[in-house]
Amino acid sequence: MEKLILKGIAASSGQATGKVRVVQSSADTPNFIDGEILVTHLTNPTMIMMMSKASAIVTDVGGLTSHPAIVSREMGTTCVTATKIATSVLKDGMMIKVDGTKGEVFLIEE
Repeated sequence: MEKLILKGIAASSGQATGKVRVVQSSADTPNFIDGEILVTHLTNPTMIMMMSKASAIVTDVGGLTSHPAIVSREMGTTCVTATKIATSVLKDGMMIKVDGTKGEVFLIEE
């Protein structure tokens, strides 16, 4: 069962499901596992290693021409930006679905 929990800007199309990893900076790189969903305030060039492993990216801020949006499109990774509250609502290990075509994030409930 899916529950809509966030809306933002559809920055890079596609859908991805995975576990949340809330990231503060590139210092979190060693803990980031392939296929996790990268959740952060805003990505920057020091986060490219994590971004390349992520199944999707969700940010608090940003638009269609922001760093996460552009890099996600280049990498073919699903991305939703400008959710405003992703880093406070989403917690490590939560299972979510990211819809980068509609700009929506869903909680997967068992």
